[in-house]
Amino acid sequence: MALLTAVLLFVFGDPPLLRWLPSPDIAAMHVDFDTFWRSAHALAEQGAGSAAVYDTGARLHNLNPPLLSVLLVPFGLLDPVLAYRLFTALSVVLVVVAVGAVCRETGIGRRWSVLVLGGVLASSPLHGTLLLGQVYPLLLALLVAGLLAERRGRPYLAATCYGIMVALKPSLAPVLFLPAVQRRWRPFLAGIGAAAVATVIGVVVAGLPTAWQWLAMALAEPVGPTPDNASLPGLALRWGLPTVVGTVAGAVLLIGTLVHYARRTARYGRSAAAGTDPAGTALSAVLATGLLTAPIAWHNYLLLLVPGLVVLAASGRPGDTRRRVVVAILALAVVPVSWSGLWPDGGLLTPLAHGLYTAVLLATWWSLLRPSTVRPPFTDANGRTDPAAFRSAEGGSRTFG
Repeated sequence: MALLTAVLLFVFGDPPLLRWLPSPDIAAMHVDFDTFWRSAHALAEQGAGSAAVYDTGARLHNLNPPLLSVLLVPFGLLDPVLAYRLFTALSVVLVVVAVGAVCRETGIGRRWSVLVLGGVLASSPLHGTLLLGQVYPLLLALLVAGLLAERRGRPYLAATCYGIMVALKPSLAPVLFLPAVQRRWRPFLAGIGAAAVATVIGVVVAGLPTAWQWLAMALAEPVGPTPDNASLPGLALRWGLPTVVGTVAGAVLLIGTLVHYARRTARYGRSAAAGTDPAGTALSAVLATGLLTAPIAWHNYLLLLVPGLVVLAASGRPGDTRRRVVVAILALAVVPVSWSGLWPDGGLLTPLAHGLYTAVLLATWWSLLRPSTVRPPFTDANGRTDPAAFRSAEGGSRTFG
């Protein structure tokens, strides 16, 4: 149904987003990149501490910390059209390499690797990310780097990658608390420290005034009411409810998920069988709750949950429910954003239809709560877990810090 809907929308609806990628009108078509480029250009041209870094006259506010402007300075030195095209090409490379690396790491097989990569390349989140010039491919690369490091028994490197990711996008901060509930105190401190150091470096290079500018702008930004804001506060706003209702609901999911992992870690340890493996689905489940709680979490953020879905699918057998769910989520992601245009304001089904992206995010979170094994853990009379009772996607055993 999702794929049929996508085909009909592509044929009879608005033109595909990819059609507008070659457009040289950066300010009108590639608005996120226009915002980032202007900040990076102001930093390169006017130096650290300039008010122009966050007061560029762009259509959108730059809600990212100064660190991003520092990293994008090389693009700010280029012509904006050339810079956008190079940035887009790099984004495609990062997505393909990151998703391919996860597929290879999990041993999911060639057929599933093609299915996952094809689904991602055909997905609306990727097309929207490329058209707008968003930084999610960079965040995905850091996330995958951390996941690969964790699977190779290098928790401090993994925590550092996650910390830098959070320094670039603070709404992803809940992932830093997963090691704490798993009683992995050193990786927890390493992640917090990496986020703090990266943030400070960005502020020092960009200038201390930029930190206050960014904070003032980020705290004043209202909840996005558009249908592709998949967060619960955004859903509450579209349903005519106070946004605090959505925020509280998201916070309950976030805290409940962390408590869930804390309890299972205390009972079973950090194992794939218990669903608390740091290199399994737990990280992506916590990430999903952070997106649900944030004031703004565009549907394009679904890209960041693909590694968790790959781990989930790799742990299943052909025909398993978990594999069917992963296929369904990948198919739903192909539905273009023109979906929301089918439902006029005031229509009876419009509130439900405009909740599609939130529903996809909720379904993804719920699916990622599943352990990255085929069967739940077996506990003997002494409360000990029998590791021989499971088939894990993790392969060999590892020791985590």
